[in-house]
Amino acid sequence: MQMLEQLLGDLVAIDSINPDLVPGAAGEGEIAHFIAGWLEQAGLEVHVEEVRPGRPNVVGIAHGAGGGRSLLLNGHIDTVSVTGMAEPFVPHVREGRLYGRGAYDMKAGLAACMVAAAEAQHHNLRGDVIVTAVMDEEHAGLGTLAIAQRVRADAAIVAESTELQLVTAHKGFVWLEVETIGVAAHGSRPHLGVDAIAKMGGVLVELQLLGQDLAHRAPHPLLGHASVHASLIQGGQELSSYPERCLLTVERRTLPGETGEAAEAELQAIVGWLGRDDTTFQAGVRRGLVRSPLETPESAPIVATVRRAAEGVLARPCPPAGLSFWTDAATLAEAGIPAVLFGPLGAGAHAAEEWVDLASVHACAEVYLATAKAFCR
Repeated sequence: MQMLEQLLGDLVAIDSINPDLVPGAAGEGEIAHFIAGWLEQAGLEVHVEEVRPGRPNVVGIAHGAGGGRSLLLNGHIDTVSVTGMAEPFVPHVREGRLYGRGAYDMKAGLAACMVAAAEAQHHNLRGDVIVTAVMDEEHAGLGTLAIAQRVRADAAIVAESTELQLVTAHKGFVWLEVETIGVAAHGSRPHLGVDAIAKMGGVLVELQLLGQDLAHRAPHPLLGHASVHASLIQGGQELSSYPERCLLTVERRTLPGETGEAAEAELQAIVGWLGRDDTTFQAGVRRGLVRSPLETPESAPIVATVRRAAEGVLARPCPPAGLSFWTDAATLAEAGIPAVLFGPLGAGAHAAEEWVDLASVHACAEVYLATAKAFCR
């Protein structure tokens, strides 16, 4: 297990900040090539596949003898910024915790996947164990989208940190824009102007009412309620003018069964109501990025297999749980690969101090290996 801690430290020491979040940042090239070399040395068949120039995925395959089910172990290699961190790429261990950017989110889970796949080769499995180390999860999820187009597997574990919980469901999200249109005029001539910012006021009131309605609907058993909030607003030209436009960006967090089209229709309905009551109200709605929720049924073989493996390693019950945030597991599920999440304990994702509990990383590696031995036989 010392190998696992060394590997995690090596991964944390490599700057892999996502350049879509921090322009000019290092990106995933260096860490991808390190991972590829490690997996090759461990005996896996390895492919490095660029998704964007200089920003590759890594696919490592521990081949089975044939005839068994295949298991995909997925982890992302990009991180967010290091703002406020003194030594983000100097991993250090204190009281059983490893500190550094990406330790918790999510190089620990990825390291456990790599070690489990390397070990799986020595257990005479019939099915393949596939490790996918992906770029861009922190921005748009392009890495796993690319994996979903070319890699087939019978099930997947995404190694995001879940506090050693078996996660079978999480929320999705939809990003939307509402733009109100006014008429620009000098502030001294109100009879000529239409205030686009003031017109957005009705949208904001209705948005708050929609949020209250969502909070009173029947909750999902693992995820609770859907939600909506105003994220960003901008408008106006200068202090002395009536603003001709105002742009509101909205995030709608969705539950299984809810779609991007339905979320857009909610805002279209608000705009329609306001327009009927006010002939000077003009607005449009645009739908942006959509990421679907995850809900893997308990009847899926991977759920029972991971649950048994986790309960065996942890010596406690491990019932299915849900997460409020989105993950790459939903992308795999949409591609027809039943997916769950299971990952280590820790804290500080996107924060100035980030750490992962090392004992939990070892437990994850054991759970992944036990799952592979049972699922890929």
